[in-house]
Amino acid sequence: MTEDLFTPLELRGTTIPNRLMLSPMCQYSCEDRDGVATEWHHVHLGSRAVGGAGLVMSEATAVEPRGRISPEDLGIWSQEHADALKRTTEFITSQGAVSAIQLAHAGRKASTRRPWDGHGPLQPDEGGWEVVAPSDDPWPYRDEDAPPTHELSKEEIDEIVDSFRQAAEYALDAGFEIPEVHAAHGYLLHEFLSPITNHRDDEYGGSFENRTRIVREVVEAVRDVYPDDAPVFVRISATDWIDDEPSWDVEQSTRLADMLYESGADFIDVSSGAISPKQDIEWTGPSYQLRFAEHIKQNTETDIAVGSVGGITSPEQADAIIRNQRVDMAIVGRKFLRDPYFGLHAAQELGQEDRNEPPSQYKRGF
Repeated sequence: MTEDLFTPLELRGTTIPNRLMLSPMCQYSCEDRDGVATEWHHVHLGSRAVGGAGLVMSEATAVEPRGRISPEDLGIWSQEHADALKRTTEFITSQGAVSAIQLAHAGRKASTRRPWDGHGPLQPDEGGWEVVAPSDDPWPYRDEDAPPTHELSKEEIDEIVDSFRQAAEYALDAGFEIPEVHAAHGYLLHEFLSPITNHRDDEYGGSFENRTRIVREVVEAVRDVYPDDAPVFVRISATDWIDDEPSWDVEQSTRLADMLYESGADFIDVSSGAISPKQDIEWTGPSYQLRFAEHIKQNTETDIAVGSVGGITSPEQADAIIRNQRVDMAIVGRKFLRDPYFGLHAAQELGQEDRNEPPSQYKRGF
């Protein structure tokens, strides 16, 4: 039988009821700058479960305080953080969706103002902090100085891997069924992958094997925490979009996908870019990153599942991506911001209302 947008996806012992995933999108809404989830997070994530997303993914959730992009970012480095998210995961499950959390560390792109406050760097005397990275090269802000940038030692790398492990434990306790390791968009793990930002000469720099080491270690740490019937996801930037110097590209991404499968990952969430302002993105139209995800799916030597994000805005487009076996899941971001009920509307437009029904309270509206 041909798979379509509303065919369940089986990964290990977890059934995702359809192929629509809410992309992780930062909300910059922790009121006391402590990383603890608020009513905003509860309503934002819960409404997308009501709205028909099969998989509801939290925003990038920092594994330690200095891993936040901004002081208002979500975190999960304590029991308090886990407890604040429990009723949200319970609600997501009650709506028939699967709850997931993106575990993240912003690296040298941390300590910034949130977008509507200017989005520039925050210095320590402004409420920011020293940021960490594979090398001591700061993010090249155009008009402002970056916060102090610290090159991680081997011992500190071990501590960060352990922070991901501990965060996974808190995430599991909070009720998240799937963890996603964030290794994309120029944040810490991507900074290790790319020669643009990794200038180390130890076992974490130089060769492909060395540059991918910390990502494999983090995936293995998260895999050790989660039960065998739960899948582990990884988000990557398939390319740096930089061609005139050594950088990260889709061929390396394909090799990495197979390595991560051996480390315990089950799904690659494919995005691209954001390692450097020097990137030259050729085109940002509909499904502009799909070609990278499709390349990875077609060229991996393992059975790792693949999803694509970027410019997916219509039911027909999302359905065609699955029906044509280009990837295994359509990952939708901004469209779900504009339309929290995109999943229900997609089922209606595709004549599949019986396979993605609105809750009883909303049926008269559909």
